Amino acid sequence: MDYRDRHVVVTGGAGALGTAVVEALVTAGAVCHVPCLDEAEAQRFRLREHRGVALAVTGNLADEAAVIRLYRDIKPLWASIHIAGGFAGAPLRDTAMATLRQQIDMNLVSCALCCRAAVTAMAGPGGRIVNVAARAALEWRSGAGMTAYTASKAAVAALTVALAEEVAKDNILVNAVAPSIMDTPANRRAMPQADYALWPKVEDVAATILFLASSDNRVTRGAVVPVYGKS
Repeated sequence: MDYRDRHVVVTGGAGALGTAVVEALVTAGAVCHVPCLDEAEAQRFRLREHRGVALAVTGNLADEAAVIRLYRDIKPLWASIHIAGGFAGAPLRDTAMATLRQQIDMNLVSCALCCRAAVTAMAGPGGRIVNVAARAALEWRSGAGMTAYTASKAAVAALTVALAEEVAKDNILVNAVAPSIMDTPANRRAMPQADYALWPKVEDVAATILFLASSDNRVTRGAVVPVYGKS
């Protein structure tokens, strides 16, 4: 896939999946715009000095003004990939209101604001949007014990499908991926007894995202693609 000179926003680009996506994109010739919550996150990002990476310390992506500033000067924008989010695992009865709102902000609101800004920036030539939902967003019963997270990611899936229908006529194709537990260092530390061989690798999930965000994808829209590996 040829991304030469295409400008792509990757939220959550400094995380495990985000880094795999950014690495694949810059290898394919893209210019990646990666927003970071703070300077510390920017300094941890191992691709921060790559010539194809433009870092910006934006703060919270659930802040409307921060998102508007991020997208305002990116022209032309080809694709926007929304990986940023957060996880909270607890039964609903043990979930504080602050945690519920945090999950909605981190997962749904940030995604919705970035989608809106991307659609505005892509007006005219069109482009691609890829969101990141979760397996529990498709298989709700599997979200027991992490209800707030499940609900917020299910909302991301619904947002994806509705927006895809809304902007198809504008040559903007909107899709999402729905990973199961991915093979990352943090997940290995959290679940040391798990069979890691069953988990999808971030590089493989990144490859699916790259196709959906590419000009090679000419017809797929409104899909929430399971990326479960063998799990």
